[in-house]
Amino acid sequence: MISQEITINGKKYRLTLTDQVLSDVRRLKALYNAAYEDPESFDEVSSAISNTITQIAAAVEPPVSDSDLDGLIQAVMKAVDEKSKETEEAKAKHLEDKAKASKKPSEKPKKSKK
Repeated sequence: MISQEITINGKKYRLTLTDQVLSDVRRLKALYNAAYEDPESFDEVSSAISNTITQIAAAVEPPVSDSDLDGLIQAVMKAVDEKSKETEEAKAKHLEDKAKASKKPSEKPKKSKK
């Protein structure tokens, strides 16, 4: 878990990026995409969007005022994107280092002649 401080309209909020928050943000993005791709489905997904936003906001302390909610959700999504990018870069570097290590020629000990 990673804690971050987010400032919205001069107010400071503390967010803890848990697996649940990451999952909620991915779900919210998928719901936004569904509503964007098929505007007629917006009525169907708007309730799910609202519920997901409420879940994300619940992970922030102190409780978020309605006037800060939109900015907070945008900041949380940005924080999750940045964290995901860092994680992907770390995984890629780890795999690259692992590949380099396995490509090194293994030197066999030379047999001594007697």
